[in-house]
Order: sequence, then structure tokens, then C-alpha cells
Amino acid sequence: MVDQLVGGSWTVILPARSDIQPGCADQHNGGVNAGDQLPPESLTDLVVRMDGVGVRRGAATLLQRVDWRVELDEKWVVLGPNGAGKTTLLRVAATELYPTCGLVHVLGEQLGRTDVFGLRPRIGFSSASLAGRIPGDEVVSDLVVSAGYAVLGRWRESYEDVDSSRAAGLLAALGVAGMAQRRFGTLSEGERKRVLIARALMTDPELLLLDEPAAGLDLGGREDLLSRLAVLAADPDSPATVLVTHHVEEIPQGLTHAMLMRDGSVVAQGLLGAVLTQENLSKTFGVDLVLRRFGQRYFAYRR
Repeated sequence: MVDQLVGGSWTVILPARSDIQPGCADQHNGGVNAGDQLPPESLTDLVVRMDGVGVRRGAATLLQRVDWRVELDEKWVVLGPNGAGKTTLLRVAATELYPTCGLVHVLGEQLGRTDVFGLRPRIGFSSASLAGRIPGDEVVSDLVVSAGYAVLGRWRESYEDVDSSRAAGLLAALGVAGMAQRRFGTLSEGERKRVLIARALMTDPELLLLDEPAAGLDLGGREDLLSRLAVLAADPDSPATVLVTHHVEEIPQGLTHAMLMRDGSVVAQGLLGAVLTQENLSKTFGVDLVLRRFGQRYFAYRR
């Protein structure tokens, strides 16, 4: 994997298959290799397709035998304990991480056979790792508007009034309009998360990926953010969405599907109501849990 400076921001040029580890292809029913191709009709209406995907780093297996389909109108939550592989899965979908084995298509493009830098503006991605790469003196409005070039903050590119207006509107929709001229480093944790979600939506993406958007927020901040995410999920024009969390309490209303993960593997996946059960949740977290549902919100505690 090679880092290359493009437009003032570091991007990743994915290698050809020199990093594929021996035997990895055998993990999934005889093997699905990244060099294989799928017929075009198999990608219809799919924004994410993973077949036999595995990720290894040294002796550690971060993902193993993951098959996954995300369709255009679906809103997913990926739930599991620390170390389950949730963030790794999201980074693969965001084209930030190349799988050790398996086949990945994002927005109809095969990972490893496409220009990921050209693909990324079509993907909205918000994560703690992204926040850690943003200079503290970056102006919030510049950070949001620069998503159109898939760079972190303004460089030498120019923007039209419509871009600035959209950035301002998104900041307002996320409840941080007053932060537009603040420096990113001066924001609270909750404010940073809202700004990053606004940035993720800036390009009107076809796929929205949110890594623990409510983590670290106080009760009021969490509930306010979840209500805004529920409005987004209810919008028929909103993008296909995948939200990662550790807690069922952080699942906003309007999500349609769920994937439960443990130790890099999928415990269960499918429609939210069918997958999110006490039995599946207890198996996922290794604790006997009681699951309660009030309306479209979930709560869990140890039995």
C-alpha cells in the first residue's frame, strides 16, 4: 500500500495483489479472489457487495468470510463489541482498506480495479480516525465544503456560492450552524461529530458510512443527534446508510437492516426486527442480555 499526496491530502493507492496471504482464498467455499469478476447484472441496485471478504494484519484476523449486500434504499446498523471487526468492515466499504482476500464492489466498482480517489466523493464517511487527521486550526466551513474534492480542508481549489450554501445548510441541519467560522480543534466531541456528518453529506453521496456517530456524547447530545439521523433516514432521497455502534440505544429510528458481528465474523444479518433479538444479541456480546423495544428504539441490559 502506497500513500500519495493528491490535492493537499493523503490518499491511498491500493496495491495489485501482492499483499494477499497464502490460503486466504480457501476461507470461503473454495475461494473468491479479488482478481475474479462478477457479471454486471449481479450488481444491479447494490451499493455494497462483499463476497468471502477477509482482512488480516500479521497474525490477527480482523474479518473472515464476510458476505454482505447493501441495496440502494437500505439503512443498516452494524452492531458488536470492541474488536468485532465493525470499523474494519466500514473502512473496506469506504475504500480506505484493501481486503486480504475476497471480492468487494462499491457503487458498482470493483475494489482493486478502480480509481478509489475518484470513487470516494460518492461515499460519505465519518469516523473518529478521520477526525484525528484533521488539523486543529482547520475552519469548519472549509472542512465541510472541501469534501467535494475529497480533501481535508481547503487547498487551492475554488468553490461556487452553491457549494458554500449547501455547506451552511448542512451545518444548520446538524445543529452546528454557529460553528461555521470556528476552528475544528476548538469544538467539543459532540460538535465535531456533527460537523463530520455534515461533511459526509456534502457531496450528496450515494453511500453514507457513520462510524459510532453518537459515541462520547452526553444524553442530551445523543438524543438530539439520533433525532436528526432519524429525519435523515426517513427522507426517501437519503443515501443508503451504514451506521456502526456498540450500543442498541444508539440505533436511530428508521433503520431497516442489521448486522451483528463478533470476532471478525457475522453472527446474523438481515431485516432489523428479525436480527435484533435477545438470543442474537446475547451471542454477539457473550452476555445474557435482556432486550426491550419502545416504539422504534431499543434498550438492553444484563439479565
